[in-house]
Amino acid sequence: MSGKAFLDTNIFIYANDRHEPVKQAIALRLIREVTLSGNGAISYQVVQEFFNVVLTKTPQKMGYEEARQFLTAVFVPILSVPSSVALVSDAMAIHERYRLSWYDSLIVAAAQRAGCDRLYSEDLQHGQLFGTLRVENPFL
Repeated sequence: MSGKAFLDTNIFIYANDRHEPVKQAIALRLIREVTLSGNGAISYQVVQEFFNVVLTKTPQKMGYEEARQFLTAVFVPILSVPSSVALVSDAMAIHERYRLSWYDSLIVAAAQRAGCDRLYSEDLQHGQLFGTLRVENPFL
């Protein structure tokens, strides 16, 4: 893998979903690759969405100690895009131009701010380009 890659929240959700073993294996491999290469990026939005799901919505909720360990081991090394007025402004422009959902617009804006050339996501159209940022669905 070359270049920098942004991982959407669904990658981390699948990495923790034993009910989807094929997607889980793909997600775990992808997380491992971007972490070891140092070419991964996420935003605070990804962290917030992930913990909202695994702490409150999944049938097998993640425990708080496991969540803290996940935060430290997985998210901290690749967390590179903080929330900011500039990020929201970029997302507004993306939202207006591409008519994405608001949260997808924030993800695209964060990936661009991180200097990524790939955005791994199941939620956007595979192959879609946002400038030089290309969406890739790793589960296809």
